[in-house]
Amino acid sequence: MNRGLVLHDWVVASIAMAAGIAAGLLLRVLLRWLGKQALRTQWTGDDIIVDALRTIAPWAATVAGTAAAASALPLTTRVAGIVNHSLTALLILVITLTAARVVAGLVQSLAQSRTGVAGSATIFVNITRVVVVAMGVLVALETMGISIAPLLTALGVGGLAVALALQDTLANLFAGVHILASKTVQPGDYIRLSSGEEGYVVDINWRNTVVRNLSNNLVIIPNGRLARTNMTNYTRPEQELTVLVQAGVGYDSDLEHVERVTLDVADSVMADITGALPGHEAAVRFHTFADSRINFTVILGVGEFSDQYRIKHEFIKRLHRRYRAEGISIPAPTRTVSLQHDQPGPSSPSSPVSFPHQREAPPSTLSDPQR
Repeated sequence: MNRGLVLHDWVVASIAMAAGIAAGLLLRVLLRWLGKQALRTQWTGDDIIVDALRTIAPWAATVAGTAAAASALPLTTRVAGIVNHSLTALLILVITLTAARVVAGLVQSLAQSRTGVAGSATIFVNITRVVVVAMGVLVALETMGISIAPLLTALGVGGLAVALALQDTLANLFAGVHILASKTVQPGDYIRLSSGEEGYVVDINWRNTVVRNLSNNLVIIPNGRLARTNMTNYTRPEQELTVLVQAGVGYDSDLEHVERVTLDVADSVMADITGALPGHEAAVRFHTFADSRINFTVILGVGEFSDQYRIKHEFIKRLHRRYRAEGISIPAPTRTVSLQHDQPGPSSPSSPVSFPHQREAPPSTLSDPQR
């Protein structure tokens, strides 16, 4: 009778275990179908949730089947308690890892949607993942009957020593959090440091800020240094900006005519070139009587920082071609150099020799008159 009862218990336990595994496989297939449906929506959060459920649901069904099988067997109280605590801790760990995955994915999706770039601020993602996993581990240990009070005390004492040993790392961590919390820099912004580094911010992680410059190279900047240095953000408060192009015409030019021609060229560039602002009203501002010409500044509008090079390139080409067609001169800088030749004898004066209208040469190419 007892033998038949034991055999019956094992059969029931086996059926419960098989049912749990079958339910897990069935849930995995169902969630795979839901994942395909979630891909059709615009919100990325449902993709993250369904993908996480594909991990936790089979494990939860298997753990439930195992728990039912254990309850069907004639186990002692001590063994049954160990099995139940172990299964509960395993289920808590699976739920914790899944929750960390979901929360980190949602944080990354939110950061990407707000910045509009593929790279995201992984510092928040990593902090969120670590916090969720740490809480889940503590709950699992408490469930298994392990007191976490001594562990927390040891972590508090050890944390002080670790903080002293990792001062630079923690400084970079908190600097990165401060940068993101203050919203002075976000992934996707174009920045330039006072030390000369510039480019698009790709990512802000727990230690470094990654910047991709226009030559497609990555510049790694410690967060602490980024927080201390002077920096220009060309994306905030708005991405559109104005660029200045310097030019000059001869003194015999009609400035009213020059202004009209220049504005006409600027308007055509604003309307035709990708990256320009068609609605931007270009402006010409004369500002300097130079040695050989009148200098002025042309103010153009561009959509974002890297567009300015293409806009300047096309504007200078068109302006040069239009000036030649209109007969407007762009004189080269000139300088008059006087050389004095000393004649022998105290009473003979030196005779100056002038060479007017010479092109200005760099200082290193001008010879010393005394040589």
